[in-house]
Amino acid sequence: MKTFSAKPSDVKREWYVVDASKAPLGRIATQVATLLTGKGKPMFTHHIDCGDYVIVINAGSLVTTGNKGEKKVYYRHSHYPGGIKSATLNELMAKDPTQVITKAVRGMLPVNKLRDERLKRLKVYVDADHKHEAQNPKEFSVKVGS
Repeated sequence: MKTFSAKPSDVKREWYVVDASKAPLGRIATQVATLLTGKGKPMFTHHIDCGDYVIVINAGSLVTTGNKGEKKVYYRHSHYPGGIKSATLNELMAKDPTQVITKAVRGMLPVNKLRDERLKRLKVYVDADHKHEAQNPKEFSVKVGS
């Protein structure tokens, strides 16, 4: 029996819609990262990008558990001495809710040369309106709890 290895011409990409108001941030990020990598497909190959397109809607009404809004801090640095800046989750949500989901999903993707291409297939919108109706996206329900 031979080992199957997918080729880029074999990849068939689909479109999925995920509602961010239905489940916590971490649960959504892991499911979206799995869809972007294509790990749920039987033809998954590590060095070929087999993932799908993912549309995340309702990023403005994102759900988090506990008191992560005040405790979770995002850092960035300007590469100058004393140039560290920080923002809490609530501050980042007030400024740009799409960035919160993008950062969470980026952190869940493997760090390799395919990560940037996978992130380009992630489309995040603040409300329920998106401009991808022509692609006929399928509804993807994120499982909550066990």
